[in-house]
Amino acid sequence: MSSYFRPNVEAMKGHTPSHYLKPGSPSIKLNSNENPYPPSPTIRAVLQNLDLEYLRRYPDANANELRQAIAAVLQIPLDWIIVGNGCDELLHVVARACAEGKRQVVYPTPTYMLYPLLTEIQPADRIEVADPADGHLPIESLVAANGAVTFITAPNSPFGHGVAIAELRELAARLTGVLVIDEAYVDFAEETALPLVQEFENVIILRTLSKGYSLAGLRLGFGIAQPQLLQGLLKVKDTYNIDAIAALVGAAAMRDQTYKDTCVAKVKASRTKLAQDLQHLAFRVWNSQTNFLLVEPPQKNAEQIFLALREQDIWIRYFHQPGLKDKLRITIGTNEQNQTLWEGLRQWRNI
Repeated sequence: MSSYFRPNVEAMKGHTPSHYLKPGSPSIKLNSNENPYPPSPTIRAVLQNLDLEYLRRYPDANANELRQAIAAVLQIPLDWIIVGNGCDELLHVVARACAEGKRQVVYPTPTYMLYPLLTEIQPADRIEVADPADGHLPIESLVAANGAVTFITAPNSPFGHGVAIAELRELAARLTGVLVIDEAYVDFAEETALPLVQEFENVIILRTLSKGYSLAGLRLGFGIAQPQLLQGLLKVKDTYNIDAIAALVGAAAMRDQTYKDTCVAKVKASRTKLAQDLQHLAFRVWNSQTNFLLVEPPQKNAEQIFLALREQDIWIRYFHQPGLKDKLRITIGTNEQNQTLWEGLRQWRNI
């Protein structure tokens, strides 16, 4: 059978998402870094009072109601904000607009698995820089790679540690291409790189409503950058990329910062306790400023533990890739879910 695809697409493996579990499932789902708490109760009123005219018409192409809510919360100008169908869409937009062939993509590795996939789709060359996983950026190697686009997760994924703003500032100052600071987990972190957007025209910060705002099912993210950079990105964005309901719901969630902050505080407290509990089982636990923990079992038998917990209907994340094969990523759940996980791990240890 003949191939209908471009050679780079034919050669791709594609992305395999984490196992999907339907809402209401009795499973303990700690594999996708979702928030264990429901979204803001103000959203229910938005949905119950929805004017069906929003469904008949095409949505606002710029999702201005959502952008206005973001601008008010973060105290930034409206024209410094772009909204996407999750951060993933905005990552695609940056790659489409800036990377191609020798205009290469650069990122530390291991990292978010979408980055290499984007370069294959373009296609664009890529340079993967070894991440020392010590909490510091490999700045010299990243600068030497001279990418058209450089992706940095801050806080880091998959290790979970924070990234010093001073290091990000130095990197932005020395790069000639676009620096994408992926702040998907910033709601659980100690600091943000947002001030760098005002300092550097080549910096864009990406955020999501999936984590801190409990809206992973809605698929909403946004980017913050100087208008000149956004103007180029808007050229390749889908015209109506955000549906009307998502924009209304997202705006309501953004306005309820008190509720978001309360849920984040509970996740952070549970993160501390779970880390301590796992250390008591002799797990190595990386310091985290996210809503997950990266851990290494004392016997380095990560895949065995992953499979054993799956038999108990407890789902965590195992990455069969270099640098992570002996590690597990565990989303922070409710205290009850975390306790069930801990008991499952303790039972495994005693077998």
